[in-house]
Amino acid sequence: MFDSCVQVKEFMKGYQGHWWIAGGWAIDLHIGEEIREHEDLDIAVLRDEQFLLRSHFKNWKMEYVKESSGVNWKVGDWLGTPIHEIHSTNHSGEHIEFLLNDRKGDYWHFRRNRNIGFPLSYMHLRSEQGLPYLNPEIVLLYKAEYTSEKDNQDFHYIFPHLNERQKEWLKQSLMHHQPDHAWLEKLLF
Repeated sequence: MFDSCVQVKEFMKGYQGHWWIAGGWAIDLHIGEEIREHEDLDIAVLRDEQFLLRSHFKNWKMEYVKESSGVNWKVGDWLGTPIHEIHSTNHSGEHIEFLLNDRKGDYWHFRRNRNIGFPLSYMHLRSEQGLPYLNPEIVLLYKAEYTSEKDNQDFHYIFPHLNERQKEWLKQSLMHHQPDHAWLEKLLF
């Protein structure tokens, strides 16, 4: 179980920056079982640590997405906002997608609404396999923007596994960013 995630942990071994498994895999890691198939594996990293990432993966082909096209990420190039997606492939064809996340001081900041933040000191969740994963409430906030059927499934699967603090943070964040979102009905009652 979680073979893809365990493999990524090996690729990240020795990386000196912060990193978390993100997306649907983070939901599964929080629950402790794979609840659905996944098309890819996303890794959240901090934008201000991107040179550590580029250096760690110096032998990988790395492209960032700009205006829906892949652009070669050259060593020394700084990726500012709105760029946030990096596709990395090694010589064996193995692929990792990195997502740049912003922080200010000791707080992670939501790139779609800079008024929403989260203390980095609370971003320390680990699976039974020792895999760091992004807090599920943050994952759900990202999924709320363009909610698909699989995102709704993820929300309903994870909901009983969220504690009250996680539910409250998600509720407050959605009220600021997506005040008409359907998930608020369940979060409010």
